[in-house]
Amino acid sequence: MWTVGIEFGTVGLRKNGLQLEITTYRSESYQPKSRKPEVHYGTSLEEDLVRRDFTVNAMAVHLPGREFADPFGGLADLSAQRLRTPGTPEDSFSDDPLRIMRAVRFAAQLGFTMAPEVREAVSGMAERLGIVSAERIRDELVKLMLSANPRTGVEQMVELGVAQHVLPEIPKLRLEIDEHHRHKDVYEHSLTVLDQAIELEKKRGLEPDLVLRLAALLHDIGKPKTRSYEPGGRVTFHHHEVVGASMTRSRLGALRFSKDTVADISKLVALHLRFHGYGKGEWTDSAVRRYARDAGHLLERLHILTRADCTTRNRRKAAALARAYDDIERRIERLAEEEELNRIRPDLDGNEIQKILGISPGPMVGKAWRYLLELRLEHGPMSKDDAANELRRWAEEHSD
Repeated sequence: MWTVGIEFGTVGLRKNGLQLEITTYRSESYQPKSRKPEVHYGTSLEEDLVRRDFTVNAMAVHLPGREFADPFGGLADLSAQRLRTPGTPEDSFSDDPLRIMRAVRFAAQLGFTMAPEVREAVSGMAERLGIVSAERIRDELVKLMLSANPRTGVEQMVELGVAQHVLPEIPKLRLEIDEHHRHKDVYEHSLTVLDQAIELEKKRGLEPDLVLRLAALLHDIGKPKTRSYEPGGRVTFHHHEVVGASMTRSRLGALRFSKDTVADISKLVALHLRFHGYGKGEWTDSAVRRYARDAGHLLERLHILTRADCTTRNRRKAAALARAYDDIERRIERLAEEEELNRIRPDLDGNEIQKILGISPGPMVGKAWRYLLELRLEHGPMSKDDAANELRRWAEEHSD
């Protein structure tokens, strides 16, 4: 037995290979301005069940007789895939505002619909999420994004005002027109990219990928801040990928995502337009190497995100983009057979650079290292002697 949860009335035990928890009747509730729940102990099963989040979670079985207890019609709601609350939605969401986010998540994860009174309460009480810890909100968002249909959850969040308190950048996209896809606003485009990224996940036999899915959803969030009107009525969003990457780091950091997750998602946002300079395959091998090296361990995800970002209805244009990306993937595979692209290093290390130039550690070594790296990317591997000659030539040109 163990009593880690005893302050909440819970005792744990292991018996006959089963791990069990036994708890007394209880409920938890949040005061209007408190982030910590208060635990209240009850005296009856119905009193316990009425404080659960939804009726489908407010069913029980009496032991040892196994009589089924369903005082609030949870079984019927489960059959109808309907979300209702045992008491009033207002009481339920006041007890724990995270249930607002959980209602949206169940819609995406389980395909349930909210009863009209639940939708109304979600919309009217969404601001109560402000007292919930970022970590708890993040955990619900992760479950939503990894569900079978995250688009539904995102749409519900936006429609009911929940996104304003979780991912406020998303509803702002509804007002922006994408210069490449005038038939869609950027919000609709972003949801389509999310859907297409999920389809490509499946086609490539991959598990649901949080990093890829959040990058797909957030890849254009820099557009509202970079929108500019040009002569002829054209709308542009120059450098929105750079601004979007910064916004992504800020938002995901506030939601307490891990540093690695934040770094990966923001990097994908920053890189998602890089391929569009590829054109008709005129990139040199060095440019292809640099593309793969900059993506590093995110290369497979960048492949998927870039393909998913094509939402044009012009079939000829879509086919041309697909062929171009097929080509760059083949070129990357060919170059990867020659060397490990994401670990490309100069042909001389820092110690060798210092020895050849007769210098001590300092900024000059770093500049020389970066020059040799560019040579490696441009021309591929070279011998130590050739690299040393190039280094000496460069040093002569850059000597003061």
